[in-house]
Amino acid sequence: MVAARPRGPSKVDLIVVGSGLGGLCAGAIAARHGLEVLVLEAHTTPGGAAHGFRRGPFHFESGPSLWSGLGQWPSTNPLAQVLRAVGESLPVATYRDWGLLLPEGSLRVGVGQAPFLALLRDLRGPAVAAEWDRFLTALRPSCEAARSLPLLALRPGAGLATTLGGGNALRLLGQAGRLAALGGAFGPIARRHLSDPFLLHWVDLLCFLISGLPMDQTSAAAMATLFGEWFEPEACLDCPIGGSAAVAAALVRGMERHGGRLRTGAAVEEILVEQGRAVGVRLANGERLEAGLGVIANTSPWDLLALLPEAAVPSRWRRHQAATPACAGFLHWHLALRGDDLDHLPIHHVWVGDWQRGIGAERNMVVLSMPSLLDPSCAPPGHQVLHGYTPANEPWELWQGLERGSAAYEALKRERCAVFGEALERVLPDWRERAVLELQGTPLTHRHYLRIHQGSYGPAWPANAGPFPGGSTPVEGLVLCGAGVFPGIGVPPVAVSGAMAAHRFVGARQQRQLLEEMGLTPA
Repeated sequence: MVAARPRGPSKVDLIVVGSGLGGLCAGAIAARHGLEVLVLEAHTTPGGAAHGFRRGPFHFESGPSLWSGLGQWPSTNPLAQVLRAVGESLPVATYRDWGLLLPEGSLRVGVGQAPFLALLRDLRGPAVAAEWDRFLTALRPSCEAARSLPLLALRPGAGLATTLGGGNALRLLGQAGRLAALGGAFGPIARRHLSDPFLLHWVDLLCFLISGLPMDQTSAAAMATLFGEWFEPEACLDCPIGGSAAVAAALVRGMERHGGRLRTGAAVEEILVEQGRAVGVRLANGERLEAGLGVIANTSPWDLLALLPEAAVPSRWRRHQAATPACAGFLHWHLALRGDDLDHLPIHHVWVGDWQRGIGAERNMVVLSMPSLLDPSCAPPGHQVLHGYTPANEPWELWQGLERGSAAYEALKRERCAVFGEALERVLPDWRERAVLELQGTPLTHRHYLRIHQGSYGPAWPANAGPFPGGSTPVEGLVLCGAGVFPGIGVPPVAVSGAMAAHRFVGARQQRQLLEEMGLTPA
């Protein structure tokens, strides 16, 4: 923790560059601890990849589609914990099943252990269902170990003992073996227990949805947390009323309640570094803003480099950041359609074309979400809105030489996005007659609005090669958060990264006090 400098008209304690969920969590937690925080966002709205937009009477969701743990307390979801810390909550609609459009057929499966076992018995027979049951039984201790760790207690350096207190830290040490087993990739754990091809494909699908990577490269800890939530009795998923934009708005409200501020339309041109220390930022309009404690960058590893003076960081570190492997990008599909007779459909469908191509093969998996089935505010009466996306499987190389709006770009967009209509035909053969508005997006769209390298989903650090990098940098007072740092990609991990970044600027005692007030550790 660094002592704050005196404040001036353009000086705050902490500047956060970027208002993705990681940056908003960082700003909210720092403000909760009494720091004067300013979050800067180049776009006109906060949330980064977690956002929505309107076209006429339709509100389109364009962010994460799978949420859990937001509508209840206590919750192990770190995003829910951040919201709780700043006095916010979210209205959610819960649901308990989703649709699968697989090579094996069109299926509808409930969230939780019992419904999936029932599906397996019908689809693959009792022996395969028993194999899955044994797998979950073997995985349960690791799930419980992962869930026993309050993620808001994570702290760089000294570790958990300083925030949890001796007794709680010792209890976690008793779980050390199981926690250590979660340090690598999930693939070897799955293969140790599973042999049925469908079960291995299923695990691969879940891993790719979470991380943009196959199971042999996806974090075991992330998957243990997922199974701990989804495959418990009474498991359910959440649909935030108002979508991703409502989640971002709740974080902004909580931050502002504690004195933090958000500025949109404020593109950062440079992170100012003096004598090896981050002292503020310079905006694209030339305005200089100073930070007494430091700067948190909620940017991708690649985009961060353009904000730092060449001499501010060692060339070796710069080369390492630039060499960060990237997940592929997204295709997006937004559809408004007549649909007052669609209440029988699940809110989500996941389509897979061919297991043999590999789960990450381009246009081989599509997610279709219809949030208006649970949130009528998304569309006028008698209508629905649908968001489709290809989860991190669209190659950048197809798009990098094109210009948005050009004839070649529009033609390729129509060709590549045709996969959405092919998938939806499995559910709604007459969707074209129902459609009243159709919008398509590409990795270039992603890059344009989110200002992210190659329109990527994020860094593709494989868990079998080591953990995601930490949030420290060679520049004193410059800390990173978001999908590019530990714990990695996905809503819960970026919430953790934001809280950890904020806690680098406050003492362990303050962090422990917050945990105690929230009931996350006994006083």
